Amino acid sequence: MNTPLVGNCFKYSDNIDTDVIIPARYLNTSDEKELASHCLEDIDAEFIKEVRQGDIIVAGENFGCGSSREHAPIAIKASGISVVIAKSFARIFFRNAINIGLPILENSQLADDCDKGDKISVDLQNGIVKNLTQNKEYKCEKFPPEIQELIAQGGLINYTKKKLGV
Repeated sequence: MNTPLVGNCFKYSDNIDTDVIIPARYLNTSDEKELASHCLEDIDAEFIKEVRQGDIIVAGENFGCGSSREHAPIAIKASGISVVIAKSFARIFFRNAINIGLPILENSQLADDCDKGDKISVDLQNGIVKNLTQNKEYKCEKFPPEIQELIAQGGLINYTKKKLGV
C-alpha cells in the first residue's frame, strides 16, 4: 500500500550546511532525541518548537553541504521530518540520508513555489509531490525499488539485517 506522506512545509534557502542542521557543539552525543532538540536552531530557532511528526523540509540548492557528519540527517529524521525535498543535495548528505532511512527528493521548482506552512503531500513510490495549499503538483525522480525498500526498512542497517535474516 502506498500511503502519501503529508505534512506542513518548513522552507529554507540554498546552501543549508550540516553545521546549521546540527551545530558542531552538539556532536558529543549520538542520542537522536538530543540531536533533534537542536536541529536547525542556529538558522530557525522556532523550528524545533513548531515541527510536528510528518512535516516536510523544502529547500533550495546544495542542501546538506559541509562536513560529512551523519548526525545531520539523523537530527532531521528524529525531529519528526518525514521527507526533505530540495533543488539539489550535497552528495555525502544524500548518501547519509539514504543510509539512515530519511527520504529525500530533488525538484527544481517546489522551493520557488511553496511557502512555510503549506500542506505538502509526497508519494515516494511514484515520485509525485503535491502542494495541497496551492493546488500544484510536481514530479520528482523516484528511487529504484531497492532504495525505496532500504528507506522503508529505516535505513541500511535494518535493510541489511532483513536481507541476512538476522
